[in-house]
Amino acid sequence: MLDPNSRYVSRLTRDTMALILAGGRGSRLHELTDWRAKPALHFGGKFRIIDFPLSNCVNSGIRRVGVLTQYKAHSLIRHLVRGWSHFKKELGEYVEILPASQRYSPNWYQGTADAIYQNLDIILDEAPKYVMVLSGDHVYQMDYGSMLAYHVETGADLTVSCIEVPIEEAAGAFGVMTVDDNNRILRFDEKPKHPTELNDMPGMTLASMGNYIFNTEFLFEQLRADAENPESEHDFGKNIIPAIIKNSNVRAYRFRDHETDKASYWRDVGTLDSFWLANMELVEPSPQLNLYNQDWPIWTYQTHLPPAKFVFDDDDRRGYAVDSMVSGGCIVSGGKVSKSLLFSDVHVHSYTDIEESVVLPNVQIHRHAKIKRAIIDSGCEIPEGMVIGHDHEHDTARGFRVTKKGVVLVTREMLGQLTPK
Repeated sequence: MLDPNSRYVSRLTRDTMALILAGGRGSRLHELTDWRAKPALHFGGKFRIIDFPLSNCVNSGIRRVGVLTQYKAHSLIRHLVRGWSHFKKELGEYVEILPASQRYSPNWYQGTADAIYQNLDIILDEAPKYVMVLSGDHVYQMDYGSMLAYHVETGADLTVSCIEVPIEEAAGAFGVMTVDDNNRILRFDEKPKHPTELNDMPGMTLASMGNYIFNTEFLFEQLRADAENPESEHDFGKNIIPAIIKNSNVRAYRFRDHETDKASYWRDVGTLDSFWLANMELVEPSPQLNLYNQDWPIWTYQTHLPPAKFVFDDDDRRGYAVDSMVSGGCIVSGGKVSKSLLFSDVHVHSYTDIEESVVLPNVQIHRHAKIKRAIIDSGCEIPEGMVIGHDHEHDTARGFRVTKKGVVLVTREMLGQLTPK
């Protein structure tokens, strides 16, 4: 049985160093990540995706954290410096930025495993007993302490956090585990067309969340061996895990809600449709992701802004929002907002109609605009009278991107405006 004593778990978290892989481009998000890494993408009205794994670390008691950056990292680094640099190294806590600096290789990070390998000296200096490798581009709330306790109880060399998903959803999209009755991993397949069905859950498969716990010495051995293999792509999912399953104790940790014993909330917002949908879920009356949970807050950086403001109450000019989330600094001036999410500093002018849309920060939407099922990128200025999302042929002709599910992406470049910084 797991030791329920909180001091037991706190000792484990103190002996752990977390490394967050935050260098991904997120190419399936197309123009939305042309100027930012995927972990820097805005989410949920006032946060960035990177805030979720960072907050999970802090709330779990893991206070030694490195964030590995690479692709177009300026906005990500700026956010980390402004919002996550208040930890005290003297107290054994920090969030440090670890860009690709070619200490062990003349190359930039070549894969997830290579990214950790190129920071071996930093891990050695810290001398943690456990190393947690985390994906920096997923949205979820997770207590890593429970996973650490499971890792130690099972005597695992490596533990992979997993979530049960429908087979059709996982096919070609996620790394998939085949496990025995004790959740020992027997096989790992990277994005298979036909995922393995779980024996205890028909129609479901076990997908990797991209989070791993290694015993430190075991991790060093595997990374050094992988670095010397010229045939390797230096990736945990493609190379490291398949190579060690046969001769090592590799376990799957199922990420479940302790109250319902069902799969917990976890979203890979790696496509425009999934990004739009995950934000739209938040405006529901009782969303699965509870951003109002004071026991598990999501920390972030945001400038001090005035409250959202709604003005004008004439019959033909009424500023209001329903079934929506509206962030600080927003002004809805005589316009209608329904089933939408407005990030900070969005100004909605009179006679506008916004429906089922995600509007990122610092957007101006001028009079008589009509927007439906759209993602409006930060800094956009929507001209007076522009209609978006009501005629997809027209949207495409103007250079906007329309997804298979009918979500329209609009960026500053598409509008002929200045490229964002």
